[in-house]
Amino acid sequence: MEQASLQFIGILHGDIKSRADAPKNYSESDRTGILEIYPQFRDGLDGIKPGQTIVVLFWLHQSSRDILKVYPRGDKSRGLHGVFATRSPVRPNPIAISELKVEAIHGNKLEVSGLDILDSTPILDIKKKISSR
Repeated sequence: MEQASLQFIGILHGDIKSRADAPKNYSESDRTGILEIYPQFRDGLDGIKPGQTIVVLFWLHQSSRDILKVYPRGDKSRGLHGVFATRSPVRPNPIAISELKVEAIHGNKLEVSGLDILDSTPILDIKKKISSR
């Protein structure tokens, strides 16, 4: 099998410093921050506009990668579930997905709202949100 490689396109700047301080999900968050896109990827931002919702993939660099069962949202009354059946940040490939509203754009920096990710988390990719049908 071919070995995969990833390239970070930027870094998140925000005020969430610990998992305990992070909202459980982007849909429950009004936190704001900055997506700083590295200069060599700036042209990839063309077409993104304030007011738009984007889908951002993050690399959860501080998450455990060797846990396969968790209590959903830390609720032990719900029993253990496999990580693939949850949105837990601990998983073999610690990739997070967030839908963030673009509040403003300043060159290679996007001001966004809806953050549920820790400060200094690497950004893997940004995609246009698919509209509901």
